[in-house]
Amino acid sequence: MAAAAGSAGPEPMPSYAQLVQRGWGSALAAARGCADCGWGLARRGLAEHAHLAPPELLLLALGALGWTVLRSAATSRLFRPLAKRCRLQPRDAAKMPESAWKFLFYLGAWSYSTYLLFGTDYPFFHDPPSVFYDWKTGMAVPRDIAVAYLLQGSFYGHSIYATLYLDAWRKDSVVMLVHHVVTLVLIVSSYAFRYHKVGILVLFLHDISDVQLEFTKLNVYFKSRGGAHHRLHALAADLGCLSFCLSWFWFRLYWFPLKVLYATSYCSLRSVPDIPFYFFFNALLLLLTLMNLYWFLYIVAFAAKVLTGQVRELKDVREYDTAEALSPKPRKADQESHLCSVYKGPTGKARSYGTDGPSTGGLSLIS
Repeated sequence: MAAAAGSAGPEPMPSYAQLVQRGWGSALAAARGCADCGWGLARRGLAEHAHLAPPELLLLALGALGWTVLRSAATSRLFRPLAKRCRLQPRDAAKMPESAWKFLFYLGAWSYSTYLLFGTDYPFFHDPPSVFYDWKTGMAVPRDIAVAYLLQGSFYGHSIYATLYLDAWRKDSVVMLVHHVVTLVLIVSSYAFRYHKVGILVLFLHDISDVQLEFTKLNVYFKSRGGAHHRLHALAADLGCLSFCLSWFWFRLYWFPLKVLYATSYCSLRSVPDIPFYFFFNALLLLLTLMNLYWFLYIVAFAAKVLTGQVRELKDVREYDTAEALSPKPRKADQESHLCSVYKGPTGKARSYGTDGPSTGGLSLIS
């Protein structure tokens, strides 16, 4: 079946109606035909299909340590001197190294995923069902894909430590910590079960949001450097916010469900009728899709405020600001402008925007 599908050329991308009809039908059929579902099957599935050698786990841990050392060196030798040279505002100079570090990583990670999908012979993007063609238990992971998994997995291992001890503590830091743990578990489990092909596609469709997020924040920090307002950085921040809104829909709500969910919920059972942990991985991917949709509603609400002139300035308001909290008189500029909050949610990589207000686990749109 897989060979025939591959030789016939890429399967056309379905519509939303076809995704729901075929995906739901496949899931129901799999549930009805599962005569031995439960913990016993799960334990056997782990024993038979999970392949993760101790040296690989050791390499993952060493990679996480390496990212931590590299970040410390980059912050002290590059980012802080750059902030000082550019004469950033003290608050912006304190936050810039974190955003610069994340921007460089996500830009590199997304660029590498883009290379794998468009600069090699892998057909995963143009033919998503091919991610399950010739799937076998314990199959070899191509070296270039293994490198991507090592980079991403070790980075999220580092991020758990960074959230606790390196990053500024924000209103959503607890959620961020949970997000890093869940993401790391998903990366490791998809590698162990050899779902690495679809994993690369998922990373590609989500990392672009992180690139745009940190790019926007960096330009927000640099637009008021040296005691002057720099229009170029202000324009770049506005364009980055707009690009973020548009790409969120295109990558996460259009391509992600019609490429990834269709392949995992419907095409996977056609290629591998008894594929292990079918419900576990599809449930997590479906939850991710629903959260992407949830935050998109807030993005639309924020866009409406921009179009009506209610939002005039972009600013990250997740940080606690003790000085402002103790100040009897807020600055006039803060009174007159609504602030755009850059928020990272618990979906793995979900980001959204809102106006100034308390964090509520999604986006705050209190003006």
